Amino acid sequence: MTIPCDRPGFGAVFLDRETRMPERHRVLVIAEAANPTFVSVPLVGWSHATAIARHADALIVTQVRNRQAFLDAGLREGEDFVSIDTEWLAGPLYRINKVLRRLGLGWTATTALAALSYYAFDRAAARLFKDDLHTGRFDVVHRVTPLSPTVPSAFLSRVCRRAGVPFVLGPLNGGVPWPKQFRSALRAEGEWLAYLRGVYRLLPGYRDTLRAASAILAGSLDTLKQIPAAYQDKCFYVVENAVDPSRFTSVKADDGGETLNIAFVGRLVPYKGADMMIEAVGPLVAAGRAVVNVYGDGPERGRLEQLAARVAPGGGVRFHGWVPHQDLHRLLSQNDLFVFPSIREFGGGGVLEAMALGVVPVVVDYGGPGELVTPQTGFAVPMGARAEIVQGVRGAVQSVLDNPTLLPPMREAGLQRVAEHFTWDAKARKIVRVYHWVTGKTAQRPDLEPGFRSLEPSIPTPNHAARE
Repeated sequence: MTIPCDRPGFGAVFLDRETRMPERHRVLVIAEAANPTFVSVPLVGWSHATAIARHADALIVTQVRNRQAFLDAGLREGEDFVSIDTEWLAGPLYRINKVLRRLGLGWTATTALAALSYYAFDRAAARLFKDDLHTGRFDVVHRVTPLSPTVPSAFLSRVCRRAGVPFVLGPLNGGVPWPKQFRSALRAEGEWLAYLRGVYRLLPGYRDTLRAASAILAGSLDTLKQIPAAYQDKCFYVVENAVDPSRFTSVKADDGGETLNIAFVGRLVPYKGADMMIEAVGPLVAAGRAVVNVYGDGPERGRLEQLAARVAPGGGVRFHGWVPHQDLHRLLSQNDLFVFPSIREFGGGGVLEAMALGVVPVVVDYGGPGELVTPQTGFAVPMGARAEIVQGVRGAVQSVLDNPTLLPPMREAGLQRVAEHFTWDAKARKIVRVYHWVTGKTAQRPDLEPGFRSLEPSIPTPNHAARE
């Protein structure tokens, strides 16, 4: 079945006079989870897909649950996007997952269950676009979501391989190992299946997906390490998250106040580390030198409120509960520090949002946040035992209290770092460079994150996977 696409100029090629390189590609963007009204993976999927569509002639393929949000955002069905209805399976699995979460099972189990519905989506997409791929309607197929490296695209990648159309996979992110110092948090999160997570490598289509991919985007260094050595030559490290500058207009001002305003944003669950944050800054709050604003809710809230009352009596730790995303930026920008000692964070989008608002982050140097924060833009506390992290966070906050002049240059460096590297448009431009490479328009392998990490390819032949 062919979806009509009457968009003016679809497929037109415009040449840059200096490079003589096609500026736009015809891209089929697979974003099963993509929705601007949600958070987490659907918001990342939406942001990636729509940013790519600003730099390529893209047709976005999403799940039918997102259809109305696409229409409300002004996208045209059949021209800008196509929705696939797999609710016959996705709906019941979603309801089962909600029950499992209430019973205390962790994300590993629920992600594994949700992956079953993606098999149906992947199969439907492969059937829908098989003829278009074989007739050359698209230059590239790019699967943006699922983000999990454990979920293959068994059917679509096979069709791309047979049709000779480059298949780009990612950004993939996930699988940050549980720190050995926090096995108790693993149990508290119900992550019992984490011990068996490596079984995903045996899933049908896993190896075929990697083999068929012309390029694999790894959203974190931990995920990059998980990809088998045989496919590392076509891997690109590109940080998963980014921000939309138009949503970050309330930038923190240098008010020179004597009291330090500290923010925590996130679900109140064990691995996010809100308890370590409260314990670390509690004495400073009790002394009247700091105020803490906790934005978020979750099963740990009662215990955290008791901890705050004990270590910082007097109401200096304020629990605001869940705050709508559109209001959160305004509230967050009124703080000086974003203290977020999560011990197992994949992406760390909240860290980028804080930096985009001029709020200096204090994080644990592990997982996604550790890849985003530099000594010029914030504080990265070494991973260690709980007491060591608490001491490290307290030391970072104390250093700011002792020397407030540290904050303004960090604030400016953070704003500049986000503007240069971490907007969705900047990320889309990087991905377009991958499209040039996989389609053979350029032989020079792009380094998408210069200054972050350089991954030297062992076989730098463009589009080698698609042409096997």
